[in-house]
Amino acid sequence: MNSIDIPRVLSIKWLREMYTAQFITPEEIILEIINRSIEDADMNIWIVPPSMDQLAIYLDRLKTMDIATSPLWGIPFAIKDNIDLEGVATTAGCPEFAYLPTEHAVVVNRMIQAGAIPLGKTNLDQFATGLVGTRSPYGETSNALRKELISGGSSSGSAVAVARGHAAFAFGTDTAGSGRVPAALNHLVGYKPSLGAWPTKGVVPACASLDCVTVFAHSLEEALDVDAAARGLDPTDPWSKDYPQPHLSLPSRMYLPNNAPDFYGPFANEYRNAWNAAITNLQKMNLEIEYIDYDIFSQAAAILYEGPWVAERWADLGDFIDSHHGAAFPVTEKVLRSGADERHTAASVFQAMHKLQEMKAITKNLLNNAVMVMPTCGGTWTRDQVRQDPIGTNSNMGRYTNHCNLLDLCAVAVPAGDAAADTPFGITFFALAENEDLICGVADLFQDTLQRVSPLRTETTLVAVCGLHMRGFPLEKQMHEFGAHFVREEVTAAKYQLVKLPTVPSKPGLIKKGVGGASIHLEIWEMPLKTFGFFAALIPAPLGMGKVELQDGLEIPGFVCEAYAETEAEDITALGSWENI
Repeated sequence: MNSIDIPRVLSIKWLREMYTAQFITPEEIILEIINRSIEDADMNIWIVPPSMDQLAIYLDRLKTMDIATSPLWGIPFAIKDNIDLEGVATTAGCPEFAYLPTEHAVVVNRMIQAGAIPLGKTNLDQFATGLVGTRSPYGETSNALRKELISGGSSSGSAVAVARGHAAFAFGTDTAGSGRVPAALNHLVGYKPSLGAWPTKGVVPACASLDCVTVFAHSLEEALDVDAAARGLDPTDPWSKDYPQPHLSLPSRMYLPNNAPDFYGPFANEYRNAWNAAITNLQKMNLEIEYIDYDIFSQAAAILYEGPWVAERWADLGDFIDSHHGAAFPVTEKVLRSGADERHTAASVFQAMHKLQEMKAITKNLLNNAVMVMPTCGGTWTRDQVRQDPIGTNSNMGRYTNHCNLLDLCAVAVPAGDAAADTPFGITFFALAENEDLICGVADLFQDTLQRVSPLRTETTLVAVCGLHMRGFPLEKQMHEFGAHFVREEVTAAKYQLVKLPTVPSKPGLIKKGVGGASIHLEIWEMPLKTFGFFAALIPAPLGMGKVELQDGLEIPGFVCEAYAETEAEDITALGSWENI
């Protein structure tokens, strides 16, 4: 293997850059992922872990595909084990239920056609019935940051696989919050498209009328990269709908609950403080905020498990449960069998449907060109606590998620800082099914606001690069050798002079001026703090590492030049960028 340090965060953007520059191969990435899956075996992330033999067919297929026209070429992704991967058993977290699919689920096939590599099948709460990640005969999935805490469910293994660097993205499913709760607990973005926007053919149903396939990723941008390949009508799927690909658009207002949400679990106070901090950051976005009564959403959430919709789960799985005594987890079977309760009559179904239709009408009027914001979850639990109270703890995790699909809403869960050390906190933006643009635009703005508040992560630093270390230049390789990855393009404040130093090879110098100056195009990279000092020590005078002011006033570390060098250098400020040399 080459000397490039493969980052723990496997981003689509970084992988494509490395592949395009031929700095690394998909085979090398897969070997590293296999090693990581072995190292993390005790976390119970995988049911069918990645193996080179299993993946050889997909790696060979890449040789016949053009990376330039294959948007997910070589991108490794994980699949929740209630979603079909041809030739690999689908268990839904129950070995006795397992079957061997003869074709891929539609969304999996679309990823493969775009060049992505399906790594294997991830652990889940059995039959996607749970929000805690502990209801599996394949073991309890540990939280990615604190192993004693729950991972969230039911898409437990998928979220932790991404968070632990086993995959660049992963598919989950979401009926009651399973694509959002694990995102919040593992510091990820969880994107839940509108019902039907992604086909569900090839997915073991939980509640077929409410099920969604979802994606876990490290950023909204990369979640939308996946969405671009996954979205679209499938004529063979009776639940499929034709929704356009979302873009970024801002709502006219944001709604927050007029009463503080309830928080629970051992970190209840910390979660409450994190929610208040999130509100402060939402207020910095300069969007109109209104406070509303959350009661209608709570009423809708109660219908999912307290009303007749639980009978839909029994309709799909009841025959199996009845004919396979003891195959299901006791708590899972208890939940499923509640769908056979005699109170769930045909009349009760229609009564609930009519009540829900009223709620949908109210919600449609309320959320017209608006988004609602809630904590993704109001707390978390240790795995020990869940074992002691499996029903109550699980119910709490769905307080702010269960309403979503019943009311035909789209949602995106995004990180919002930490409630405590290594204990992430997240919020969710909700909008009407036809308004995915709004949740994307407001989530993007919120993440940008967070970055302005705290631009540096705990273990990394942003670095402004303006010359030979930029992409496509000779020293780009050095950035990768020090574990850095490209983040975005940027421009400085209009206070800088760019000069061409009389060195061999020629190098740029960025000099901040007391008066005058211009905006200079540069790149923002992210580098581990543990290597940043060694990297900075290699920079020869008159260059050095200092603070570079960006156009929005944010200052980050970056390449600067001492002012004395100006006397012997060529002024190239008018070019605006070293790329224009």
